[in-house]
Amino acid sequence: MSARLGLGTAQFGLRYGVANAGGQVSLREARAILDHAAAAGISLLDTAIAYGESESRLGQLDVAHWHVVSKLPPLAEGCGDVGAWVRNAVQGSLERLRIRRLYGLLLHEPRDLLGGRGPALNAALLELRERGTVHKVGLSVYDPEELEAVWPRFPVDIVQAPFNIVDRRIAASGWLARLHEAGTEVHVRSAFLQGLLVMGAARRPPRFARWQRLWHQWDQWLSEQRLTPLAACLRFVLARPEIRRVIVGVDCLAQLREIIAASTGKPVMPPESLATNDPELVNPSRWNAP
Repeated sequence: MSARLGLGTAQFGLRYGVANAGGQVSLREARAILDHAAAAGISLLDTAIAYGESESRLGQLDVAHWHVVSKLPPLAEGCGDVGAWVRNAVQGSLERLRIRRLYGLLLHEPRDLLGGRGPALNAALLELRERGTVHKVGLSVYDPEELEAVWPRFPVDIVQAPFNIVDRRIAASGWLARLHEAGTEVHVRSAFLQGLLVMGAARRPPRFARWQRLWHQWDQWLSEQRLTPLAACLRFVLARPEIRRVIVGVDCLAQLREIIAASTGKPVMPPESLATNDPELVNPSRWNAP
């Protein structure tokens, strides 16, 4: 199963995740993580221009033999020459990463394709793909509803979306099957809901107490199945053959070892009652909203 994992590197560039107690990963630890991941058969790295020092840190670690996926930030309001902006942004990523091409280039804001500058943005992405600067272009979405408007006009090679035991929207909406049937590569992130699903009750931040009934059911089901939260989360997402890569982020080498070990085993299917569409829970960008 390790070959279907991809390594998220937001933690290499900044403090990331509600369960992150160690802060930004040191360069020495990042090197150990990459070495162990490669030895385990993991071949894909996920990063973004917006992830602080992540790209430049990866560049220091020699990632030329990896498949690297990066993401463009949202288009700035005053951006006049969209093509030049895209080319300059990608060139900056390549220089920081010290590689010649990206495996994937995703848009952090898919709605940018729907505005007046959308056709120019799409043309710039396709030009980079045609030139071989990037192998595949795609979208990073928070909600499958974003695909409803974008997909008919701008079909892409990769879609990255959240998917976990609590947030099953990409499957329930039918989009996981549709993308797979279209030959689109599906990468899922947030398998642990930024660490929230693998936290014990004592560590769970008080702001999540409003979903106490769900947490109680989650803990009870884990106990009945004799599963660790880590194993349940990983085996749930890996059970879906439509998913090409499961992006996992780690704060240290020990976490990566645990993830690789927990990913092997029988597939699991937690009860449907654990799933919710509540945006206040499934969308981490809403967690700190007033």
